[in-house]
Amino acid sequence: MVTMAQRIEALRTEKGLSRPALAAALGLPRLSIEKFETGRQTPSQEQQQKLAGAFGVSLPYLRGETDDPTSMDNWLSGAVPQEDVVLPKAVRKATAAVVAQSGDSSKSDGAVFSALLKSDSFKALVRETVLDVLKSPEGQALLAKAAKK
Repeated sequence: MVTMAQRIEALRTEKGLSRPALAAALGLPRLSIEKFETGRQTPSQEQQQKLAGAFGVSLPYLRGETDDPTSMDNWLSGAVPQEDVVLPKAVRKATAAVVAQSGDSSKSDGAVFSALLKSDSFKALVRETVLDVLKSPEGQALLAKAAKK
């Protein structure tokens, strides 16, 4: 299992940030990131939230409790749909293309899914779908609600 110290160091390195630069960006003392990465100090809850937000990952991922960097708030609150989700044909086609490109059917589902998320065709499909939804009456209502906040 990955420790929070290891996860912080890996995420910082992925972002190409130095320890002092990350500390400055988060408004933390200059040596705080070094202490977090070496395990000499554990970030407070507030500092953990700042770190997770800066890296765009969930708190459980930052803490090393999961390998899924996405937020699990909906899952934890029971907001998971009960019915089976049928993916649109375009998504199934994009998935099949990524699997075919990988050429290795022995890869785990997680590796294939990760490759799918990184593929340009899937990103374009998601972008197009989000824009279509935002143009719909429901999407416009969501945007108006968000603008009021």
